[in-house]
Amino acid sequence: MLDKARNWFGLSPSNAHNGRDHNHAHDGSHGHTHGVIDPTIATTARGIWAIKWSFVILAITAALQILVVLASGSVALLADAIHNVADATTAIPLWIAFRLARRKPTTTFTYGYGRVEDLAGIAIVGIILFSALVAGYEAIDRIFHPQSITLLMWVAIAGLVGFIGNEIVAVFRIRVGREINSAALIADGYHARTDGLTSLAVVAGALGVWIGFPLADPIVGLLITIAIFGIVWQSAKAVLTRMLDGVEPAMVGEIRHAAEHVSGLKKVLDVKARWLGHRLYADVAVLVDETLSVAEADRLGEKLKREMFAHVPALSVANVRVHGSDPALGDARAAGHEGGHHHSPEPFTVASALADGLLEIIDTPHGERMRLIVDRHVEGLQAAVTIDRAGGNIETLTLTPAVSNPHAFISSTAPSEPHEFEAQLHLKAGDRKVVLPFRMVEPEGPS
Repeated sequence: MLDKARNWFGLSPSNAHNGRDHNHAHDGSHGHTHGVIDPTIATTARGIWAIKWSFVILAITAALQILVVLASGSVALLADAIHNVADATTAIPLWIAFRLARRKPTTTFTYGYGRVEDLAGIAIVGIILFSALVAGYEAIDRIFHPQSITLLMWVAIAGLVGFIGNEIVAVFRIRVGREINSAALIADGYHARTDGLTSLAVVAGALGVWIGFPLADPIVGLLITIAIFGIVWQSAKAVLTRMLDGVEPAMVGEIRHAAEHVSGLKKVLDVKARWLGHRLYADVAVLVDETLSVAEADRLGEKLKREMFAHVPALSVANVRVHGSDPALGDARAAGHEGGHHHSPEPFTVASALADGLLEIIDTPHGERMRLIVDRHVEGLQAAVTIDRAGGNIETLTLTPAVSNPHAFISSTAPSEPHEFEAQLHLKAGDRKVVLPFRMVEPEGPS
């Protein structure tokens, strides 16, 4: 029976399972679904499923209350029924948002339509605020214009029915909203909860009239109005925070913690994250040893992505930028060179069929290194420097592609002292080889 209902609401049992796994996987899959179901569609379908079921429950609740209103003439119960109808109608903007979120990105909306869900959240907050204003107006109006209520027992029962129906919907929406990380659906769940409290106010008012205190209903109504305004503030803060690209600080801390599980990362330079609907996007910059090859740096980046997906189940997209040097130190090092504190030999200008560029000795956080910067080079270029040392010894420095600059080839160790020597630059690409002799001479001046 439940499976048939799921199919009718557009979510098969397998979809529901995949949507849940997408957000809570800790078994090494890191939140990826390897079947034919796109995880985003699965979680969105689960949201639509929750919205449709809650709409049905609230529609039935409101219909039962309206029947009692027709029999008793209770204005308080009529107001509560109107609240329940309004609560049911909040499903409309959410349903539209979730349907749009399933559309593929376009050249105009390159990130998709996740932001529509945030707009739906704003609409829901507006409905909650309107409900609070209506509840407050009705309560104040009943203080100055008391109205008699008949069939008090049925009014109280109808109020209890309203509370139970709204509480079921509230728990349902909040639970599913947290599963798929939808602030809009969570806000809608709190709205249902406030309407449930309003229904209890109807019960309290009926009891007050029964014991001879007719003002009990409007007084309780005012207290409930204050509670509703509290929920308005709570929901608005959550939705507006996401609309302004705000995330929970603990989420950023968890991403940084994931980097601690990746050996080889020297430092996390920057972490940025934002929500697009119920999908979390993260952009992380990390520092690695600049002597690493591009392939080794890429492997560290991929390992960090896997750790991020394992530590942050809500994460949907992760972008990792690997730096071989701290950008914040770049200006300081450049200023040091301009200030005359760098006394490395004059660079050697490289001009050959395989590459054009500049060969020089540079300062790095790990000491001096030999670096070749190429303006042009052939595919698959390999480079090495051989230095003629005293006694016929040959010092060899292999230059490998740098992580921070795809046009740079850098040695993993420093050339030995002194930095005045005869040397050869060896360039190779496939079967083609070039040997360029050069001489390094240290400039005059204080060391």
